[in-house]
Amino acid sequence: MRIETTPVPGLLVVHLDVHEDNRGWFKENWQRERMVAAGLPDFGPVQQNVSFNAAAGTIRGIHAEPWDKYVSVAAGRAFGAWVDLREGESFGATFWTELDSRTAVFVPRGVANSFQVLDDDTAYSYLVNEHWSPDAVYANVNLLDPEVAIPWPLPVGEMSEKDRAHPLLAEVAPMAPRRTVVIGAGGQLGRALQQVLPDAEFHDLPEVDLARPETLDSIDWSGVGTLINAAAYTNVDGAETPEGRRLCWAINVTGVAAMARIANDRGLTFVNVSSDYVFDGTVEEHRVDEPVSPLGVYGQTKAATEAVTSVVPRHYLVRTSWVVGEGANFVDTMRRLAREGVSPSVVNDQHGRLTPASVLAEGIVDLLRSEAPYGIHHVTGRGPVESWADIARRVFAEEGRDPADVRGVSTEEYLAGRPAAPRPRHSALRLPE
Repeated sequence: MRIETTPVPGLLVVHLDVHEDNRGWFKENWQRERMVAAGLPDFGPVQQNVSFNAAAGTIRGIHAEPWDKYVSVAAGRAFGAWVDLREGESFGATFWTELDSRTAVFVPRGVANSFQVLDDDTAYSYLVNEHWSPDAVYANVNLLDPEVAIPWPLPVGEMSEKDRAHPLLAEVAPMAPRRTVVIGAGGQLGRALQQVLPDAEFHDLPEVDLARPETLDSIDWSGVGTLINAAAYTNVDGAETPEGRRLCWAINVTGVAAMARIANDRGLTFVNVSSDYVFDGTVEEHRVDEPVSPLGVYGQTKAATEAVTSVVPRHYLVRTSWVVGEGANFVDTMRRLAREGVSPSVVNDQHGRLTPASVLAEGIVDLLRSEAPYGIHHVTGRGPVESWADIARRVFAEEGRDPADVRGVSTEEYLAGRPAAPRPRHSALRLPE
């Protein structure tokens, strides 16, 4: 068995091994392990359909369907032709070949396909990764369009009136890529993602509330390719209270588990965000593969959400630290205090890297667009490792205040007399070179 590429990106021809004897033939028509290893996408089929055609010359298409499909012949022979109707530079690219018992084709979503049977009583089957629906929206092109110029091997036989009425290629609206859904539109990361993913679909409270995972059912998941979770319970100290603990676990773990199930069921790419708080901070810089060892409830939920995310085959677990973005954040607070003439006490024994929310959002988009290996990735600012007091002094200097007006104190002194969660003393995440 071998897989051949074509001029249409993602359209693959599979040459199958057929075992013949006096009884007929046998083939492994779909063999996930071997085919994925050979280069076929692990597209997660959920339905098998069969098309039977009684007379040679019968023709169907040209349809670009909103799902991936894997087409093979069960009996007879067919001539297959494909036209790329996806947005992008390859729009209009064509390919054709003959299909028999030894040949199958993987057709990605948005590539239009058509089949003319070459023998009487031909049947071909196809696996798809979305359930067929009569309401599905296709992009279609006319079978006889001279611009497409498909060399049909037989005179055109039986075909539907609907197929005859398809538009010419010049009139076809390209099929858009699968949608990206973002949960947590109103947070610092969610707002930053809106700037770099203007075409994504954003959801937030109260419509979608991860503390009530059933609200995820309000989203139309058909046609979605990527799910990004930008929502989280981040009140580190509040998580140590009985009510905060329940809410933290509900949002950061139970809600994420619901999204992971959706991603698994639909073959989505799932992006979830974790934190430096999964570590105890006993080493100065944390590697991607360092075992997690959280100190408090918030860190424990983030460690749990990493385990939940890992069960999704197509996942990016993005660890980050000290995020500042649109909305209330440490830098804005220090800037306000500087302008108001306040001389604050700021912790000087916790060390890490500040991460602008825009940098985190761009890092997530880079992972998706570059098709980086699935798994854990560290995305933070690339500035120096500093303490919170160091950062506050820089802000004071930018505001024209004396940096010495910021008094550095230990974590114990800063938190004395107030209920608080334990903090890692070292939060810097090792970044790729």
